[in-house]
Amino acid sequence: MNLTTDHLADILIGIARAQNAVIEAVDRANPGFRNTHAVPILNVAANMRAGDPRMIDLPSRILLRLQGRVALDATAVKADLERLTGAAPAAAPAGQAKPAAASPLDGLDFSVKL
Repeated sequence: MNLTTDHLADILIGIARAQNAVIEAVDRANPGFRNTHAVPILNVAANMRAGDPRMIDLPSRILLRLQGRVALDATAVKADLERLTGAAPAAAPAGQAKPAAASPLDGLDFSVKL
């Protein structure tokens, strides 16, 4: 069996969704559980104070992302996995243009003093 980072990212997201369903069920039975108990413990488990997360922190960080209102991005999870495993990201197909910058200000360096 050949497991790729895409497969591993999908497995981790699926497990996190199942765990999130349990947290939602407990929160419905005991309102406030998520914000009072679950999220603070997930912050500790995800080692959020560390600037450079480790592989062991990734599953907790994925579950913590599901607690927010922002949709979980599978490509971000894949990028995290590739960075943590040291795998090179998949090369873009030939002839495909580089994605456009998110903002016209991306890439500008304001640290130079005149």
